[in-house]
Amino acid sequence: MFKKKVFQIVDLFFIVVFSLLIVFSIYKIVNWKLNNNRNHKINSELREYIIVGGNDKYNIDFPSLKEKNPDTIAYLMVPGTRIDYVIVRGENNDYYLNHNFNKENNQSGWIFADYKNQFDGTDKNIVIYGHNTLDKSMFGSLKDTLSKEWYLNKNNHKIILVTENGLEKYEVFSIYKIDNEDYYITTNFNDSASYKKFLSKIKSRSIHNFDVTLEESDQILTLSTCANNGSKRVVLHAKKINE
Repeated sequence: MFKKKVFQIVDLFFIVVFSLLIVFSIYKIVNWKLNNNRNHKINSELREYIIVGGNDKYNIDFPSLKEKNPDTIAYLMVPGTRIDYVIVRGENNDYYLNHNFNKENNQSGWIFADYKNQFDGTDKNIVIYGHNTLDKSMFGSLKDTLSKEWYLNKNNHKIILVTENGLEKYEVFSIYKIDNEDYYITTNFNDSASYKKFLSKIKSRSIHNFDVTLEESDQILTLSTCANNGSKRVVLHAKKINE
């Protein structure tokens, strides 16, 4: 009788635990869906302030965007992906991990630049981050750049970054997946020698040879997102070009 009662209690315990896990999983899925839907809506509304014309003509209404969010710093478009966003820059690299453009709590966050970047023409390495979301919003499609279909198509190699100073084009020279580290997101360099070494290192990591020459005077753009449940990073580097 005693053993039977013990088994009943144990069974009840596992039923309760299993039920709680199901409820928690459903909550996470629903919350994820709501967060993504909210960000899709915001991004759609922001299109009002972005006018794209022929021959790479981009008219971005930065004054209106800054009225909505003073942290607005740029607009980014990566061909062959779904990356087409207004970029923000916070006071640190944590805030926009769980806040969207409207500064609402949101687990999908927003696309944001490293707080150490100045966007005044002096940055050697502009670093931009975003979550790797399942629906490929934010930087969820950055991993597509690792596919042959993407990197063998030269139409995908020119990235558009528009700031208040004007339109900038960047040519991709390196793409790879790597363990979580801080090296590739270095924004300040002690001297030209350390920067030259940095450029050589990140170029050598690429899974594809883009045949792009790098000089110490080059300025670069780095895009970064997580992969493998956060243990690795998908990284893209591109150098600023004049056309």
